[in-house]
Amino acid sequence: MKNKKFKLVISSGKGGVGKSMLASSLAILFARMHKLVALDCDVDAPNLAIWLSEVQRWDKIKNISVSEKPVIDYKKCNSCGLCAKYCQFGAIKMIKKKPIVNPFTCEGCGACEIFCPQKAIELKPVKSGKIKIKKTKYGFPLISGQLFPGEVGSGKIVSEVKREADQYEYEIIIIDSSPGTGCPVIASLQDANFVVLVTEPTPSAFTDLKRVLEVVNYFQLPYRVVINKWDLDKGLSQKIKKWAEKRFLGQISYDQQIFQAISKLRPIMETKLKAKKEIKNIFNNLVRENLV
Repeated sequence: MKNKKFKLVISSGKGGVGKSMLASSLAILFARMHKLVALDCDVDAPNLAIWLSEVQRWDKIKNISVSEKPVIDYKKCNSCGLCAKYCQFGAIKMIKKKPIVNPFTCEGCGACEIFCPQKAIELKPVKSGKIKIKKTKYGFPLISGQLFPGEVGSGKIVSEVKREADQYEYEIIIIDSSPGTGCPVIASLQDANFVVLVTEPTPSAFTDLKRVLEVVNYFQLPYRVVINKWDLDKGLSQKIKKWAEKRFLGQISYDQQIFQAISKLRPIMETKLKAKKEIKNIFNNLVRENLV
């Protein structure tokens, strides 16, 4: 390993392409060689614990605040309606001559606080999400972040998860990123050392792969490409391989037994499926090419 604190991000442009399956498997394999911490930074839909069969008995669960919402003091409010007028998100409505905040559409921008002439509005921290921590049966810590429904600040939740990881001694961090190109993805890629991009042979997945690659290239990060379910469309898989050129890392076959395994909470590395061998080949390619 070239870097004693190496951050490896598993990312994808499209959801459902096998990112968490690969992240969980690589975490198990790397943990046999290095001190490792696994992070689930897909904070809108964390599922790394499921792929690791670690859904129960968390050692620590804590709520965190990364955003603020307005609180109205109706004793000071004179019902002028300026807060509702200047709310760009339509989160404040005048109901029976009283401003009412819809917390699910409020972005916490603070315009209402600024424009209130009576100083009746104050932004206050809200519980935005939670972080769960446990030591897995494989010996490494798993840190999972989750944004509460209707809350904002997914990227900030990811930053908090990564900050939590810094409290541990590690040689490598495996980060299971959100799909797409939004704030949680950007936060996952910041200060990363290497990225494995997962795709599948569908037009939408290939297009989204190119989109997330723009973010990866912005951060000037080295990367490799993995094709999951490659045999669903061998022609398109070949096109993706040709496009990736030397950055093609490996492929995983489509197998319905994978879904049966995960429904029984059996990690891929504890099965005899073909995918287990294929993921080991991907792992060996990472190690052999001295990429990690």
